[in-house]
Amino acid sequence: MDYEFGKKLYELRERSGLTQKKAAAKLGVTDKAVSKWETGTAKPGVEMIRKISALYNISVEKLLEILEEKKHPKIVKIVLTGGPCSGKTTAMSWIENAMTERGYKVIFVPEAATELINAGLNKQSFESVVDFQKNIMSLQIEKEKIYEEAAKRLNTEKVLIVCDRGTMDSKAYLSSIDFNILLDDLKLDEVELRDRYSGVFHLETSAKLGDEYYTLENNKARSETVEEARRLDDKIIESWVGHPHLRVIKNNKDFNEKMKDLIKEITSMLGEPAPYEIERKFLIDMPNLKRLEENPYCKKVEIIQTYLKSSNGHEIRVRQRGEKGSYIYYITEKVPVTNMKRIEKERLITEKEYLELLMRADTHSHQIRKNRYFLMQDGICYEIDIYPFWKDRAIMEVELTNEKDEIKMPSFIKLIREVTDEDEYKNRNLAKMENPGELEIEKEKTKVLMKH
Repeated sequence: MDYEFGKKLYELRERSGLTQKKAAAKLGVTDKAVSKWETGTAKPGVEMIRKISALYNISVEKLLEILEEKKHPKIVKIVLTGGPCSGKTTAMSWIENAMTERGYKVIFVPEAATELINAGLNKQSFESVVDFQKNIMSLQIEKEKIYEEAAKRLNTEKVLIVCDRGTMDSKAYLSSIDFNILLDDLKLDEVELRDRYSGVFHLETSAKLGDEYYTLENNKARSETVEEARRLDDKIIESWVGHPHLRVIKNNKDFNEKMKDLIKEITSMLGEPAPYEIERKFLIDMPNLKRLEENPYCKKVEIIQTYLKSSNGHEIRVRQRGEKGSYIYYITEKVPVTNMKRIEKERLITEKEYLELLMRADTHSHQIRKNRYFLMQDGICYEIDIYPFWKDRAIMEVELTNEKDEIKMPSFIKLIREVTDEDEYKNRNLAKMENPGELEIEKEKTKVLMKH
């Protein structure tokens, strides 16, 4: 989507006091064409640019300058993390080879902790473990800034920045109190720290395969025992729970298969060759929320979802997500392929962009407000959505990399039925209903009538 140019056309039309329909009539096109230009899903041709410039009283040169403005490369930043002896060094070579073949310039941000330790600044050098982790996080953030700025100046279309560990890894080495002290001292926000990356890929430590698979020979900066490695692996996963695209790459006795699983997850997240989202959806009894909130591998996130006007049949929405008053914002465009599979384009936007886009809200739809619980279990992320209009049930979603992947239900989840193929349970349709809470009642009434 060419959002910036579409945004400019929208601003010019609003300033002229014209509706999409009136602007379309003056330009000799349909209002659908105007809508596509303004949402960035299509661009007007040169002749139409001349008509638009006359209508909105702006020079052709200025409009063409905006349209043809040199774009920065598309930059995607991910984290490669994991427990000790998980295969990160080898994984980087696999990532570079696989993603270079797909047209990406791959940039690696070296691990900040190893850099400090190899320079002689280990945790014994500091007064406390908080001070040590504070320096690691500060170095990590500054390095990412430098690498991102450099990436913007590259003469290439696609850049993949791979961070060898990320900002939230520090949480695994600290108590909750100490981590909050660190955040306060550095004036940082947990939601922004966690969700600053497009994807987080955790490689499971080989210590979980067995003692004979574990070694620290390839990283002299590490000193964990087998048991410590297993505990640390779990703590790192726990630190990242709540990220919308956290994936755990499980061990395989064939290490090459583990690497292939990693590449499959990364390419799926990047949308290579196409940005498909494969998802299954289940209607479940209301889970025990207290139990979820006490689970260290579960994180609650507040979501407000608003659908925008769209004339091309695509689903376009903006979303505010976060917790405790701290939020980040996304715009998403979805095109259905099957009930389970969709093409999805999503990007992070600023709060200012989010507020501007709210002006294009589809007034025929209600905002969707929900609490989403991200539950990580056995390497699978379950997303449990709690809606205010249901007291006895909820929706659970699971994203897949393959439509044929099997799903193992968490033992404490009581399944009512799968609703992947039931359009009524899609968020877009729930947003159009006056009282979504009555949906199941109406479905039960229909079943009774059909029997008679």
